[in-house]
Amino acid sequence: MSATMTTTATFATAKGLFSRPAWTGILVCAVIAVLLPILNLSFPAGHALHISSYTIALVGKFMCYALAALALDLVWGYTGILSLGHGVFFALGAYAHGMYLMRAIGRDGVYQSNLPDFMVFLDWKTYPWYWSMTDSFWYCMALVVLVPGVLAFIFGFFAFRSRIKGVYFSIITQAMTFAFMLLFFRNNTGFGGNNGFTDFKRILGFTITAPGTKAALYLITLLILLSALFLCRWIVTSKLGRVLQAVRDSESRLMFIGYNPLWFKLFVWTLSAILCGIAGALYVPQVGIINPSEMSPANSIEMVIWAAVGGRGTLLGPIIGAFTVNGLKSWFTAAFPDLWLYALGLLFILVTLFMQQGVLGLVSKFKKQREPA
Repeated sequence: MSATMTTTATFATAKGLFSRPAWTGILVCAVIAVLLPILNLSFPAGHALHISSYTIALVGKFMCYALAALALDLVWGYTGILSLGHGVFFALGAYAHGMYLMRAIGRDGVYQSNLPDFMVFLDWKTYPWYWSMTDSFWYCMALVVLVPGVLAFIFGFFAFRSRIKGVYFSIITQAMTFAFMLLFFRNNTGFGGNNGFTDFKRILGFTITAPGTKAALYLITLLILLSALFLCRWIVTSKLGRVLQAVRDSESRLMFIGYNPLWFKLFVWTLSAILCGIAGALYVPQVGIINPSEMSPANSIEMVIWAAVGGRGTLLGPIIGAFTVNGLKSWFTAAFPDLWLYALGLLFILVTLFMQQGVLGLVSKFKKQREPA
């Protein structure tokens, strides 16, 4: 039995994927997460119970990363498809939402034009055709789902139909995200080039920097993260989930008994891309910027590290890993800015050698050691 199956079985119960302590932990963390913006709005700065706006923005960003890590775990941990290109789906969802946010600036930009500042600077006279209707919030929300979803479906269809798997699949996903990064760096694409989108003013008429707006975005992110967790749990504990795990463990045997893995892999791959795009869309208004660097292969590799550190094939593990690694990154880049990449590489090596089941695997091992013989 594989290490992933062992980890999953440890945290499974007869009724589902998570044990009773895991459910308790989810509930406690959710309650604490809900309290943070309430404390931020209810108490003035300097009060003992006040939570800073910086903390709210930081935790909100981590939740977006956690959603992306959860999406990756669905394809890697449960289906055995290692993607090194999920950063492109994250960024495309962010750009789709960013188009609306740029249109919502109106004439409040530096050049006081109906066009975004970067278009005025580059001497654009009108919006390109693909910016049509992007002044509609709901149209852009549809793009958040459709753009990553359609790209993933087309890419996955040809890749899976050609039986590309393993390291070869990982390499072409990395090539895909690198190609998109180079494309979006170009000024003539109409997406801001190197600088991307920034200086957002409003969302649905609300000032985007207002504490109430930031709290609302935070709570929406939390709600969507929890909803995605329950959706993924429902999938992996269903008959579909068992087929996906069979694809991971022995695809050839699955084909031998009459299943066609193509459509199962394509479904979970497309769903994972959509979840990643939603994570990117939630990320943009909270962080305030999106540029092509979010598509860099390094960002996609970091997502893999989040899942590995927390424990892939567990759903909760990647969420824990995203918070853990990015918490370390925030501290490291402030205290030792030149050493973070070395620390990240060392962390991945240590996890690969000594923590193949991640943080949740260590918890499981510790619990077994404490159990009486």
